[in-house]
Amino acid sequence: MAHIIVVGNEKGGSGKSTTSMHVATALVRMGRRVGALDLDLRQKSFGRYVENRRAYLSRTGIDLPSPDYRDLPEVEPAQMLPGENPYDARLSAAVAALEPVSDFIIIDCPGSHTRLSQVAHSLADTLITPLNDSFVDFDLLARIDAETGKIIGPSIYSEMVWNARQLRAQAGLKPIDWIVLRNRVGAQVMHNKRKVGAALEELSRRIGFRVAPGFAERVIFRELFPRGLTVLDLKDTGVDQLNLSNVAARQEVRDLLKALRLPGVEVNI
Repeated sequence: MAHIIVVGNEKGGSGKSTTSMHVATALVRMGRRVGALDLDLRQKSFGRYVENRRAYLSRTGIDLPSPDYRDLPEVEPAQMLPGENPYDARLSAAVAALEPVSDFIIIDCPGSHTRLSQVAHSLADTLITPLNDSFVDFDLLARIDAETGKIIGPSIYSEMVWNARQLRAQAGLKPIDWIVLRNRVGAQVMHNKRKVGAALEELSRRIGFRVAPGFAERVIFRELFPRGLTVLDLKDTGVDQLNLSNVAARQEVRDLLKALRLPGVEVNI
């Protein structure tokens, strides 16, 4: 069966689509078959990223490794089980179609709580939660006492992940490997950054996730989206790759893939 990687966070602007595209493209470049789904049916940032890539490849004639992205299929009422939620049916149909032809399936979730996102989290073998490195986004995971800085308890998103873990345990499936990605970490070590890091480490021990370095705030990530490219594509497209920031961005992708510890994957990009 395909290994399912879910990229989830209930706040927008954390880098979910950038993370999804770079992980998907990296795996394809390493010879893996990768299916891709976007559950944000309104904005579809991940879907648009792939569409931009297809348009760029068609326009330039360049052949670049790409994931097999598909929209959620429509499901006729007659095809659903009695009382089955139509969104559940659409997601199940999409995963069932991709599994026979995929080693990995990347599922990008919307930046809000939806039925589709909830179900997707229960399907995750690996869960990646990109997080902007601040206490504003840390609130997604846990509530903090403003006076003492102590963790009061898990947030509603953490509780959703807990529920997904419980569902998987009841079904006899292996536990979710949950990775929290620290995105947009400042170049300088500031007091607030250290406090966020310490809080994440404490919380990771309490509710069971791993902390991994993510992507810094770089112009290159924003510039590549309209063309559907990733930093891994620079050497194949003629885009200036000698910029030190671009080289560092590529290394960040390598470090992320290594931190994910995906089964059967030896990072060689």
